[in-house]
Amino acid sequence: MLDIIVGQVERLMGRRSPFRDTASAFACKRIHADYVRIEKRRWIMSNSAEKLCVLLHSAKSHVVRLVWSGMTVALLFGLNACATGSTSDGDPKQAAIMATERMVSIPAGTFLMGSPESEAERRNDEPQHEVTISNDFLMSRYEVTVGEFRRFVTVSGYQTEAETGGDVVMEDAWEKYADDHPVVLVSWNDAVAYCNWLSKEEGLPPAYTISGDTVTWNREANGYRLPTEAEWEYACRAGTVTPFSTGNNITTSEANYNGNYPYNGNAKGIYRKWMTAVGSFAANPWGLYDMHGNVWEWCWDWFGDYSSDSETDPAGAASGVFRVIRGGSWSNDGQFVRSAYRYCNIPVFRYYNYGFRLVRSL
Repeated sequence: MLDIIVGQVERLMGRRSPFRDTASAFACKRIHADYVRIEKRRWIMSNSAEKLCVLLHSAKSHVVRLVWSGMTVALLFGLNACATGSTSDGDPKQAAIMATERMVSIPAGTFLMGSPESEAERRNDEPQHEVTISNDFLMSRYEVTVGEFRRFVTVSGYQTEAETGGDVVMEDAWEKYADDHPVVLVSWNDAVAYCNWLSKEEGLPPAYTISGDTVTWNREANGYRLPTEAEWEYACRAGTVTPFSTGNNITTSEANYNGNYPYNGNAKGIYRKWMTAVGSFAANPWGLYDMHGNVWEWCWDWFGDYSSDSETDPAGAASGVFRVIRGGSWSNDGQFVRSAYRYCNIPVFRYYNYGFRLVRSL
């Protein structure tokens, strides 16, 4: 059955080497699978272009990965060989390798955080100031998916705050959504718990010490964690200085947001009324997907005013009530998915457009 998939991929690509242009590679190629049954996992792929993507990763690994609902098939180019793997079970070392492949190395550097006063539809809490990120770090290419979070819940027995909190609006739990979509209905506390669990699974020192409602970040640990607000904006901008990493505007063919309310008077676009599978749009210049729109992403920081001075590796206010979230979502207007736009909520809050992505210190 894997031979059938390989044949479809080769026809789709015209047998072009996927590593001829590693800078752009191929962000995502969709193919149809009439009916594919993978006996190891006993999962069935129906005829759906939305469920099977070909993700061509770094030339260093020479791996093409077919991803459907948390199932990964690795095709080793030039070796006439195939290997299967799953993030749902199996060797923890293999899971660690696969998780690392889903991370992008973000280089250290200095940038202007916030927005200039000339930027349309900016807010007063975005004063522009110089920030230095002093060390390289890893950031996940995609928002954490339902499939990835499902493994956490299955293995650990964890219950999210949406499931235990009894909120009327949260009657539908996160499990109802497709495995290749961002996990939502997760609070900041849920995200931190996932980070620590994944670190332990892969033999990494957890980044957080959790004691009741108190969470302490050990900045010397290299386990999984949430990005700081500065790291998030730095990675979102990916070297750009415009309102979006796409330039002065972003269309609904470039990101998932409410196209009925475009940015700065631009032409209307599509309102999809829901989140899309991760990686459905082109990556930003540093290879990160869905930094604009799709779902909000929790950050580490307590929300507070920016410093007017230059800063190095800021991590937000020392204490507070609200944690930062960034990026905007499928339900928000264009202005809310700007690189500089800031928002926040209490750590226990969860909603249908709240998710997160991971980083690791190096």
